[in-house]
Amino acid sequence: MAEAHQLDGLVLIPSCDKIVPGHIMAAGRLNLPTIAVTGGPMMPGFACDKDLDLINVFEGWQAGGEALADLEEMACPGAGSCAGLFTANTMACLTEAMGLSLPGCATAHAVDARKIRLGKLSGMKIMELVERNITARQIVTEASIDNAIRVDMAIGGSTNTVLHIPAIASEFGIDLDLDRFDQLSRETPHLVNLRPGGPHHILDLDRAGGIQAVMSRLSSKLALDALTVTGKTLGENLQAFRPINPLANQSVISTLNSPVHAQGGIAILHGSLAPEGAVVKQTAVSAAMMKHTGPARVYDSEEESMAGIVGGGVKAGDVVIIRYEGPKGGPGMRETLAPTSAIAGAGLSESVALITDGRFSGGTRGPCIGHVSPEAAVGGPIALVADEDIVSIDIPARKVDLLVDPAILEERRRAWRPPEPKITSGILARYRNSVTSASKGSVLR
Repeated sequence: MAEAHQLDGLVLIPSCDKIVPGHIMAAGRLNLPTIAVTGGPMMPGFACDKDLDLINVFEGWQAGGEALADLEEMACPGAGSCAGLFTANTMACLTEAMGLSLPGCATAHAVDARKIRLGKLSGMKIMELVERNITARQIVTEASIDNAIRVDMAIGGSTNTVLHIPAIASEFGIDLDLDRFDQLSRETPHLVNLRPGGPHHILDLDRAGGIQAVMSRLSSKLALDALTVTGKTLGENLQAFRPINPLANQSVISTLNSPVHAQGGIAILHGSLAPEGAVVKQTAVSAAMMKHTGPARVYDSEEESMAGIVGGGVKAGDVVIIRYEGPKGGPGMRETLAPTSAIAGAGLSESVALITDGRFSGGTRGPCIGHVSPEAAVGGPIALVADEDIVSIDIPARKVDLLVDPAILEERRRAWRPPEPKITSGILARYRNSVTSASKGSVLR
């Protein structure tokens, strides 16, 4: 539509999970002057004497009890994207970190008058960007993407960024290796303990100064000469920033010298089960589950896994395997929030790990390893796992291994046949034929 109408510039107004990266990918393709006004978070709900968000309902469903109706009624009190640091809010934060939104935009809530003011200021600013011909590709560069990944690590963002950021980079002509996330995670401490891994909501981060405050803490590690939609560099923006709530700023955002965790939110694992890589939100995993070895419980779809978990088929110590849910197998990588929430709701997140070639909600917590590549649909090792096989997970060592004799695996490989596609016509069939591995961002080729 932008090309059809020969637009001079774009004001993007995305809100939920995939819309934000989708809009930014289009901006990379078009390379017009562009500014994003992300829709803003939802306020937390309040019931049972605590702040709430959507994940409380998903986990409360499996736990049951009379409080469930109260959670359903009160957890989502109004407009905006989920109140915790799930995928939508993570992507809004990274959009600001990349320089595509005005300072403060990411965490200004959907119902806050500041969001309207930022919208008006963005409309004024796009006229300046058009006049100066500052285009999207001048703002989104290798340096600004590194800035966004570092912010992602510092705030403990959604694992879905490991799909969205490489896909965005691809549209901007930038080749982003999966292991770049792990490299920057090892160098960037986790500074903000937000839901689902911590106690705080986006509202707390906003009151503490938002992404500008986080980037101020990280300034020694950022490319401060990166251009932003203010028409100024990131360094110039940060020089003008001051937190208006100093106590909240200090209590919500840790310092580099005293972080929540020494490493960033995401770790990239490799091993015999994931030769091309897999992803885990390590800051949402308890110390007791950072290393785990147990027998596999294998399910060939999300529906099968839910039947097994809810039916009592998963026991403490197990490693749940959900496969054929990857880019080609799904097709499209459904968000397996229901199984991970069911495990947490059943009180098993401290004793059961989950591994999938699919992906997760940004609200997933616990030892949940996703994006396993190569996926089962193309014959990756995850397709060869059988019930009771022993699986070893070592997050600090970045390893996920299937402890089965290679000769047995080779015998299974010879016997393996790809399943019939679930969908054989239409857009999803075309997608299935063209999509790359999750390790490449699941882009179309």
